[in-house]
Order: sequence, then structure tokens, then C-alpha cells
Amino acid sequence: MSGILILAEHRRGTLRDATLEAIGAAGTLKAALGGPVTVLVIAADPAPLVSAVSVGAVDEVITVARPDAATYEPHVYEAVLRAVIAQRSPALVLMPHSVDSFSLAPAVAIGEGLGFATDVFGVAVEDGQVVATRAGYNEKVFVEIDFPGRTGVLLTLRGGAFAPETAAASPTVSALDAGAGAARSKHLDWRDPPASGGIDIPGSPFILSIGRGVGDEANVAQFLELADGLGATLGCSRPIADNGWLPKARQVGQSGQLAAKCSLYIAMGISGSVQHQWGMKHVENIVAINKDPEASIFTIARYGIVGDMLEIAEELRKQKGIQ
Repeated sequence: MSGILILAEHRRGTLRDATLEAIGAAGTLKAALGGPVTVLVIAADPAPLVSAVSVGAVDEVITVARPDAATYEPHVYEAVLRAVIAQRSPALVLMPHSVDSFSLAPAVAIGEGLGFATDVFGVAVEDGQVVATRAGYNEKVFVEIDFPGRTGVLLTLRGGAFAPETAAASPTVSALDAGAGAARSKHLDWRDPPASGGIDIPGSPFILSIGRGVGDEANVAQFLELADGLGATLGCSRPIADNGWLPKARQVGQSGQLAAKCSLYIAMGISGSVQHQWGMKHVENIVAINKDPEASIFTIARYGIVGDMLEIAEELRKQKGIQ
């Protein structure tokens, strides 16, 4: 077995960024694993997506045209992916860690006898074998997983953990007739989530987040002004969103958003539960501000300030001349 197979994920005819991240990850592993990097595109009409996945280290794009794949249907995808794995015998199969993979990846891994790990944010090849890194015990530890006795491995990759590939490539394109498997569910309609108002937590490089320490809803407005004055996006912990003080689109954490591209994260009045840490623990520069010197947030922060977030916010406004 050799090579890497990537399952492309798309919505309404648009390739999702997570697929480009998977291609980026594959590019770093290609030399060590050997063999080609192949992207599998399943759609009613795959042709418009070919150019979008023709990037980076991709050597081949396999297209499978299925009228019943106009929208994602897990049974169709499972049948097609298993057929391609049986035919090509890749050493590594990659797909985004997403709602789609939840309904697909375990069945494929079990059916094909593959090693399997989810929500992976690090992949290496050691002595010719794949080693995956993911979190365990509610993000309290990082775990390295190997797959003894498995000739192939399937991994779902955490969004934002790998740099997306965008450099153009010229892969070969092969059409495959994978007619097995029938759809067992029917797509009725798209229902879009509430408008975020332009809030982009995953794409923001600088986030200032507030938690319970803000004290009262009346104090939230000043932090919107402070974040804007600092050039940051205002985020929050779950209690702030649950109280309705800020919209859900601003929540950082396991039940909110991942600060995927953030390089500076200021946590003000946030205790640092494991659920919140899930969304920001990976950020290179974390500044924690909290009254409690024992707050969990200090264990992952590069810089810590023990103090009242309202007083520190006022000083920041003075220093920056924010009215």
C-alpha cells in the first residue's frame, strides 16, 4: 500500500477550505510515505470542482459522477470511497473532521480494516508508519497514536490545524464508474444558520475574548469598542453567549468556533474550561487576564495578568486613546 487518498468535501458546488488543508497535510507526508497524492471528487457533476482541487502535491484527481450525490449522502459516499480504497490501496486516507465525516469515516475504516483516528491535528511518518496526534481527556493531554498491524490508515483532520494548499498543480484526471451503493436518505432543503453579521472567529488573526468576569451585560459594549480600537475581533466564552449578551457567532470553544487562524488571543475574565480551551489552546500567543491566580487559563497562557479585567480594559483604552 502506498500513496495518499483525500476525499473532497464541498457544499452547493463550492469546495470547502478543509479539503485544501488536507491537501496541505498530504504534501508534507508525500515524500515519507511514497506514492501519489490523489483527490476523490464525488458529485452529480464533478467537473467544476476539478480545478479547485488541482493544487499543491496532488498527482491525480478521480471523479465519480453520481446523480444521487447532488448533495452529500453518506451511503453513496461510503460505497464509492470503499470501492476506490479497495482498488487503489492507499497507505493513508484523509478527510476533514466535519459533520460529514461523522457519518462516513467510522463505517469506512471498519469496513476496510483501516487504522482510524479522528480530530487529528498532527501527522508524521516514523519508520515508514503513520503516527497521528490528537487530544485526549477533554484536551488535557496530547496523544500520539500509531496503528500496528494496519497497512492503511484513515484520519479525519481538525479544521485550521494544517496550512491550506493553494499553489496550482496539473494532475491527471480520471473518471471512475463506482455505481455501487444506493442513497438511503433524501435531501429536502438548505437552512442557513443565522447571519453572523460579518463576524469571523475562525479567520481572525487577533481575538479579544471576554468571559464571566465582565460581570454585567451593560459592560459588554465597552469591550466591543475596545476590540474595534485594538483591531481585534471580539469573542466570548459560552456563558456570555448563553446569556444572550453576545451572539453565538462570537463564542470560542467546543460548542462554538475554533480560532483557527488566530496568532494573538487575549482572554479577559475567562476561567479557561477545557471546552473553551478546545477553541484556542493552540494559539501561539495567549494573554490571560483574570482576578483568580489559580484560573486554568493561566496554565496555557504565554503571558498572565492577575487583575480586574474592567480596570485593565480602562487602562488599555487610555494607552490607545480609545474614547
